[in-house]
Amino acid sequence: MTDLEEYRRRARAWLDEHARGLPREPDLATAKTFMAKLYDAGYSGITWPVEYGGQGLSAAEERAFQEAARGVTLPIGVFGIGLGMCGPTLLSIGTEEQKRRYIRPLLRGEEIWCQMFSEPGAGSDVASLQTRAVLDGDAWVVSGQKVWTSVARQADFGLVIARTDPDVPKHSGITMFVIDLHDPGVTVRPLRDMTGEAHFNEIFIDDVRIAPDQVVGEVNGGWSAAVTTLLHERVSIGMGAARTERPASYANLAAAARKRGLLDDAAVRDQLVDLYLRERAFDLFNARLSQEVKAGIQPGARGSVAKLLLAELTLYGADVAGEILGPDAVAYGDGEGGIASALSFAPGMALGGGTNEIMRNIIGDRVLGLPREPQVDRTVPFRELKVGTQAKEAGK
Repeated sequence: MTDLEEYRRRARAWLDEHARGLPREPDLATAKTFMAKLYDAGYSGITWPVEYGGQGLSAAEERAFQEAARGVTLPIGVFGIGLGMCGPTLLSIGTEEQKRRYIRPLLRGEEIWCQMFSEPGAGSDVASLQTRAVLDGDAWVVSGQKVWTSVARQADFGLVIARTDPDVPKHSGITMFVIDLHDPGVTVRPLRDMTGEAHFNEIFIDDVRIAPDQVVGEVNGGWSAAVTTLLHERVSIGMGAARTERPASYANLAAAARKRGLLDDAAVRDQLVDLYLRERAFDLFNARLSQEVKAGIQPGARGSVAKLLLAELTLYGADVAGEILGPDAVAYGDGEGGIASALSFAPGMALGGGTNEIMRNIIGDRVLGLPREPQVDRTVPFRELKVGTQAKEAGK
């Protein structure tokens, strides 16, 4: 038995003992307890550097663990943003002190993280953000509002971007900070969506003082820092979804069609075949990205391809589910396999982490090398732009 086979076998045995029977969305105490056990067993931060609390192994061991965990529900969703976006950003551009302070507690589930980019007037055009940070003596004073922030109610820390220089073009005057969400100047409010759940939050930041050593990257270099986070986010969303059961999947919907005697309907068969092909394309693309990561090749902007494929697959699966299940597709409680909730959440996949239109622009520009979309505001000082909520103020 090779070392990898033995690693996979041990991981599977550990998961069978510790993960079986746990709910997908447990209470926070249960999730933290499991995350601590996962870390102590050596299965959190498998490829992360040992000096910061990781295991220091290769992508081959990470892949072996993912294979062992296939079909097992790991109750670690609340830690996903920290593990997939914030932690990798700190490892990429954080200071030595930041890495030593934050990475190990993040990996062990002792501290939860969120990402605070979008604002009421700066969604797809994040660079139009108006949360401001002003240097006051020995601290930056941050004020503003963020929105669509996942896990903010549970989070201890967040990566926040704020405008530190309004007299330069909008992409140039932004800085990224680590912010303590327990600060009395931070107010978090849940936003309930059409699934009936509060998957997102809005955050109000009122004169929160942040020490200079909590700047991530360079002052006024926050756009580059944000792009780093967004690249990690899109890879995380796409590759993470490849390991997650999808209620509106080919397997589930084919079974539902068979149950209803619809497999003789040529239109239904065509839709199911199309859904199967989309799923295979998505899974194979993510498998390729995983193999490249294993070989030391980073996906970069191609993570946007995975995110776009996932969004379109999710929306198409929702359409097929509606055709096959009819009224049962919107039946909560006794409905089939969480389909109603999945259908309500599906449109959000085309928005969160960047809209499908933004993904296509990134793919065209950075992957295919096509000419960039014209942007007349790239050289105009932000203070002179009438964007987002500034446009509303100008119209008064």
